[in-house]
Amino acid sequence: MTIPWTATQLRRLNELNAAPGSMGKMFGDRRSREESFRQIEKTLVKKQRRRIREYRELNKRPALCRLESLLTSVLIKQDFVQVSTPIIMSKGLLKKMSIDADHPLNSQIYWVDSNKCLRPMLAPHLYYLLVDLLRLWEKPIRIFEVGPCFRKETKGAQHAGEFTMLNLVEMGLPDRSRQNRIRELGSLMLKAAQIDNFRYEVVPSEIYGDTIDILAGEDSLEIGSAAMGPHPLDQPWKIQETTWVGIGFGLERMLMAAHKTQNLAKMGRSLSYLDGIRLNI
Repeated sequence: MTIPWTATQLRRLNELNAAPGSMGKMFGDRRSREESFRQIEKTLVKKQRRRIREYRELNKRPALCRLESLLTSVLIKQDFVQVSTPIIMSKGLLKKMSIDADHPLNSQIYWVDSNKCLRPMLAPHLYYLLVDLLRLWEKPIRIFEVGPCFRKETKGAQHAGEFTMLNLVEMGLPDRSRQNRIRELGSLMLKAAQIDNFRYEVVPSEIYGDTIDILAGEDSLEIGSAAMGPHPLDQPWKIQETTWVGIGFGLERMLMAAHKTQNLAKMGRSLSYLDGIRLNI
């Protein structure tokens, strides 16, 4: 008879970024398991201590911040303009996105009061800005925002209550170029993030209807989702027959794909991890 790691040991090995092969080891008895665990943990802690020292001396910024700066630089070179909108969002703006009391996303929202919430997405505020920018600027209009969003997620290691979104929107395109433009912009972002194993797939969405999702790796991790217009959601904003594309990326998930990890918490804002390094070492 053979025995596996205990749940506590598995959790610790995962925290320390153990190789997948180590996680599935089996043992003939408890004594050999405990001895093996001590040796592996000692080696991993030594490696993590070296990484935290290198982080202080070399990187000096978390991977999440570095990725945000990199993607921002790439988009600005593509003539996109960065915007910054409030983290607090009104109930009325969500309603314009069809998110009412009966919508599935409503139960995931962090409400500040009866009329305001922590934004669960960036799109409503970008729509709000575009109403004026379509009047003030010539087409095509290219804008993007990077910032935190909040949802009451309960789906395990690939989700978090706070996460970082990058949303880009390009309005005023020739109709024939929409899908090609989505793939062009998506591939540009993924190349910058050093993600080379990805694919596009049309899937149903609770807000936009069918979307083009970007899936990475053998596990098909969703790292981005794209939509295009004209779209019925344009009408509440009084945006008339304007051709557009938009893509939303989860930055922590992009880092998960690039670093080949299954734990989003390592990649995001945390009090337990710094640049993916567990601090209780």
